[in-house]
Amino acid sequence: MGKEEHKVAWEGKFLRVRVCGHWEYAERPNSPAGVAIVAVTPEGELLLAEQFRIPMQKNVFELPAGLAGDENYHGEEFLAAAKRELKEETGYEADEWEELGGGPPSAGFSNEQIFFFRAGKLRKVSAGGGAGKHEKIEIHKVPLKKVRSWLADREKAEAAVDPKIFAGLFLSGLML
Repeated sequence: MGKEEHKVAWEGKFLRVRVCGHWEYAERPNSPAGVAIVAVTPEGELLLAEQFRIPMQKNVFELPAGLAGDENYHGEEFLAAAKRELKEETGYEADEWEELGGGPPSAGFSNEQIFFFRAGKLRKVSAGGGAGKHEKIEIHKVPLKKVRSWLADREKAEAAVDPKIFAGLFLSGLML
C-alpha cells in the first residue's frame, strides 16, 4: 500500500471510518487499544461477561474487557484500564496481574489492538455489572474444565461466543 493518504470518510463520537486507496477501515478516536482479562476465582472458575451487543442483535459471552483511554479515561495505561474494567464489570479486584500479550483482533477491519491480562488472587468487592446505565452485564463463573462445553451450550441457545475467550485462555496457559 505504501504511503497513500488515510482520509476520514465518516466520524462519530466513538468511531471513525477511514479510506486508504481502495481499503476502508474503522478506528476508535478516543482509545488506542482494548484490554481483556482472564480472571479465575480461587475456586477455579473463569469469570465471563454476558451482554446484549447491538451489532450482533444477541447476547454475547466475552472475557471482562473494555477500552483504555476512552472518553472518560484519556491517556489511561493498559494495566490501569484492565483493573478498572475488571472491577466495573465483575465486581472483583485482583492482587496479581500479568500482561499476556496482544495484537489486532480484526486487522482487515480496524486498526484497534487488544492486550490480554491475567488477574489472580481475586476478591469480590462490589456488585459489578458495568459502569453507567448503558451497560447491563451479567457475570458467570464457569469451572475451567467446563468452559468449552458450557459455551457450546450457550451457542446452541442462540448466543454468540467471542473467540477472544479461547485466545486469552491459551495465552494464560489455561489450555482447555
